[in-house]
Amino acid sequence: MTVSITIGDIRGGGPAVMDLAELLSTRLLVQGNSGSGKSHLLRRLLEQSATLVQQAIIDPEGDFVSLAERFGHLVIDGSAHTEAELQAAGERMRVHRASVVLNLEGADAEVQMRRAAAFLGGMFEVGREYWYPVLVVVDEAQLFAPAAAGEVTDEARRASLGAMTNLMCRGRKRGLAGVIATQRLAKLAKNVAAEASNFLMGRTFLDIDMMRAADLLGMERRQAESFRDLERGYFVALGPALYRRPVPVRIGEVVTESRSAGPTLLPMAPAAPPEDIRDLILARLPERESLPRPVRPSAPPPPDILAQLAAHAASAAVEAEMEAPVVETPADKAEQKRRFLTILTEILRDEDAGFRPPPVLYQDFLVRCRIEGMGREALDMPRFRRLLATARAGVDAETAESDRWMQAERIAAPLPDDVRGIFLLIARAAMEGQPCPSDAAVARVYGTHSLGRARRQLTYLEEQNVIVLRMDGMGRRSAAVIGPGWETAPSDPSDGA
Repeated sequence: MTVSITIGDIRGGGPAVMDLAELLSTRLLVQGNSGSGKSHLLRRLLEQSATLVQQAIIDPEGDFVSLAERFGHLVIDGSAHTEAELQAAGERMRVHRASVVLNLEGADAEVQMRRAAAFLGGMFEVGREYWYPVLVVVDEAQLFAPAAAGEVTDEARRASLGAMTNLMCRGRKRGLAGVIATQRLAKLAKNVAAEASNFLMGRTFLDIDMMRAADLLGMERRQAESFRDLERGYFVALGPALYRRPVPVRIGEVVTESRSAGPTLLPMAPAAPPEDIRDLILARLPERESLPRPVRPSAPPPPDILAQLAAHAASAAVEAEMEAPVVETPADKAEQKRRFLTILTEILRDEDAGFRPPPVLYQDFLVRCRIEGMGREALDMPRFRRLLATARAGVDAETAESDRWMQAERIAAPLPDDVRGIFLLIARAAMEGQPCPSDAAVARVYGTHSLGRARRQLTYLEEQNVIVLRMDGMGRRSAAVIGPGWETAPSDPSDGA
């Protein structure tokens, strides 16, 4: 049975079709430099075949999670699950014939390799009765099947390379049809690339990659330079599922969007006054917090009695002439803290401010303090971090002076700076009996877009014995602060995500 899908059109006219049934038996390799349109090609292939065959996508950059909204793919956050859980997920997705996107965004290279190897291993080891056809798409395949050892451990590299080799070499009998995409053929392990029988070669500039692409397509060496002239979205197609001879094709439009669109030119913002620019760019780096060490100068030899009397008389005269020191009252400190919180609240109203590192926010804070007439060194960096955590929790100046909030800050004091704001966010909600903050709210306070990373910080707070998390029968989460006994109302963790 022949089932064809349209991936675009042939240069010169006519639709460019791909035999999906043949693809499931012969596998596909996509190659092209960054910006050539590889991800667009994979998205077109996935969209056209989503209703025809089960799909599994290894997504290192989170580009394909948008398929879930249109086609119902299950998105699995790879960084939020253990390798054993992902292996079980790989088995179960084949048993239940569910299309899955394994999102590895935010994880480092070694974690991505281990998680992908576990998931592919589960798909590969499922029982024979579940060997249904699955289109397995691996974007940036050179990350999971590198041609040479890199900075990751040998154990992680062997596991990932072994899983990719099984997919491309032994996967056909188990119903696994590998579709791998890479920026450079030279970086992809040869035994993985060699198993593909279908090719879509995009724009390439390096000589070694152009030569390998020409060899795979059966083109003459002098024709290799033609890959430099390909426009974005154009690929040379060859293989039993495509065409018997190299044919340039233009990939068609897609209906879903990628979250990682390329850079676009924007008009320059109005130039700031030269004084502000100088303060922002050449501001003194904040000093690291360190414990003060007492200075122990060597004691000079004791002077005679006459010299001691003279020195005492001189010091007494100086002290009499000095003005009385200015004593800062508690009311002054409270007012200063209120002004600091007001400035920080204004800064955090910017949607992107939550994702800026504290040193960048600190420089902005100092400039605004100078504008308010509070001096160049209004607040040191350690105190700024503590006040930033309070501002990110959404606490106003009146609440910040309450006894209950002081108790919350004492509990948060031993915590690292980056998770202190998460604890205070939960503590504020618990004090006021509000719903438990969602994963998206926690991620924003932590300064990340990854919901999995935010959930790991909640687990860390539990391990530090400062909060307790509970899930009810409806999947709603509540949090209690250990010690005071404050507890939030239950809420759906995915609200606002």
